[in-house]
Formats: sequence, structure tokens, C-alpha cells
Amino acid sequence: VSEVQGDDVVCVIKNSATLAGSLFTLHCSQIHIDMPTLSDEDKDVMKKWGAPNKIDFLSLSYTRHAEDVRQAREFLSKLGDLSQTLIFAKIENVEGLNHFDEILEEADGIILSRGNLGIDLPPEKVFLFQKSALHKCNMAGKPAVVTRVVDSMTDNLRPTRAEATDVANAVLDGSDAILLGAETLRGLYPVETISTVGRICAEAEKVFNQDLYFKRTVKYVGEPMTHLESIASSAVRAAIKVKASVIICFTSSGRAARLIAKYRPTMPVLSVVIPRLKTNQLKWSFTGAFEARQSLIVRGLFPMLADPRHPAESTSTTNESVLKVALDHGKASGVIKSHDRVVVCQKVGDSSVVKIIELDD
Repeated sequence: VSEVQGDDVVCVIKNSATLAGSLFTLHCSQIHIDMPTLSDEDKDVMKKWGAPNKIDFLSLSYTRHAEDVRQAREFLSKLGDLSQTLIFAKIENVEGLNHFDEILEEADGIILSRGNLGIDLPPEKVFLFQKSALHKCNMAGKPAVVTRVVDSMTDNLRPTRAEATDVANAVLDGSDAILLGAETLRGLYPVETISTVGRICAEAEKVFNQDLYFKRTVKYVGEPMTHLESIASSAVRAAIKVKASVIICFTSSGRAARLIAKYRPTMPVLSVVIPRLKTNQLKWSFTGAFEARQSLIVRGLFPMLADPRHPAESTSTTNESVLKVALDHGKASGVIKSHDRVVVCQKVGDSSVVKIIELDD
């Protein structure tokens, strides 16, 4: 930038390039910009569009401090149903990187915006940040999303070999989800992009070193473990030892199922979300649909909503009927076959129980 004239910024172009895309932004590298993370326009959109549509996630662009997340959460809490919306902090610059640990503690998940980070960081540093950030998210049990994986598929039907390897590495590094950008926003092959990335992810998951990951996570959590953490890790260990085809977890908040998924079991985790009835003295409403949808972003977690007449901590008879519904759902989707073993994690009274069942025909 050579000078600023009123609202215009005069720049010197140092190399020739053709700018393509539907949106142009000016990126100020290595400079602290004193602008609010949530602009008035953002708040307006959340009120007028977000609230009526009951959005599940808010991606908070350019998160620089934990305070940004706290302010966004405070704003959401005033918008009725949006108090349940999960906030994903999007890390896009060095300032966000420097405060990564405090942001991770406050946010519900992290999106690593590698495109913008690549401008702020030297290219040789991006991989290091990606690996360490994903590791921290995994250990905290919070979803991590990686962006900018197959840019060349915006105009081409096939990704480059480097991009295909990059997608697989994101999975092996521990990311929960992959977020596509230009490839599906303005790309020529949006559907093919999704199926290609999906196939690469599926291949990478087959060779994920679960054993090493499990030991590392248990070591990181340390002892004494919390009650829930020990139940979750025990359920995963039992499922691996008996070669179970699925882990079924009864939960009302989704927290127990997310903890099980944190240990990255090799089999799917079927999270049976039990809705809870609540009232504000004027009307009754069910909670549970939000939690079920939101757990879709967690790697290996497959949610289903149970019948609200069955509370999560109920007697064994009602639990059996919910379990039957879950098993039928598993059979219908092809995850469970006859004579398979299934690990079930549930609450009975005040105590949590992990049990192994073997199916008949």
C-alpha cells in the first residue's frame, strides 16, 4: 500500500496475476486490525436469517481471541433457539494462531482456514500448524475442520496427486471434517468433487492407526480420569477387544457419545439421542433435535433421535425397547448383521453401564 485517499487504498502491484472469483478481499498481513469480529451486518443476518432457520453451526471468521467467541455466544443466547447453536472458531491469521489454546477452550470446534493462513504464514510453516492444531483439537475432544483441499477441482475433473495426498493426510492427522470452498461454490464439478474427496477419506480411514491414537489419547488425559472419560475409553477398548461391529450410546446432551468418538474407535458410534421435554410455563418443547444434528460433524458418530417417551436414565425395560429400535436401525443401514457383537453404553439410575451383547439371528 503506497497511500490512502479517503475511502480508496492505492496499492503497488508487484507481480502480474489474474484475479478470479466472486468475492475480493484485501488481506493485511501481520497487522492487528481493530475491527469487531462480528459486524452489525453479521448480527443482522443472524437475527433475520439465522434465527428463523435454527442454524446448527456458526462459523466465526477471523477469530483472534477467546473474547470473540464469548461475545458471539452472548449474542446468540439472546436469539431464542440459537442459544443451542455451536460456534466454530475460524483461525485465519497469526493473531488467531497466537491465541489458539484460549480460543480452543472457549469454542465448540475449530475451522483451519488454510487459504488465508497461507497468506499470513510462510508456506513452509502451514503444515506444522495444521498438525499441532489438529492434535490439540483431538485431545480436547472438539471437532476440527480443514479447508482448501482440492482447489484444482474448481476447473478440473480430477484433483492433482498432491491434493489427493493432502486430503488423506488431513484424515490421518485427525481432522473430523473437510470443508470445500470454491470447488462447490463456483466450481464446474461440485458433485464430482464431493464424491472424490469422500472416496479418498474412506481409503485413509481404513489405514488410520487407531491403536497408537488410543494409547496417545489415554496418556494425554492422564489419571485419575473423570467418570465419563473412563466409561468412554473403556467402551472403546471393549469394542476393539471383542471386535464389535458398532458402539451404541444413549445420551441426552450428546456429550457421552462425543467422548466415545474422541477415542476414534474403528467401528461406527451410533448415538441414540433421547429428547428431553422442557417448559417455559407457556409451552412445552423438546430438546434433542439440535444435539442429534450437531453430532453429525464429529468423526465416526451417527446420531438418531429416540422416542421422547423414553428418558435416558430410565428403567431397564424401556431401555430394552429403545435398544431394539437402535439395533433395527443399525441392521437396516447395513452396519449390524446377525451374530455380531455390539457394545452398549447407557445410564441406569445414577451409574453408567458398558455392556457387550451378542445378537441372535
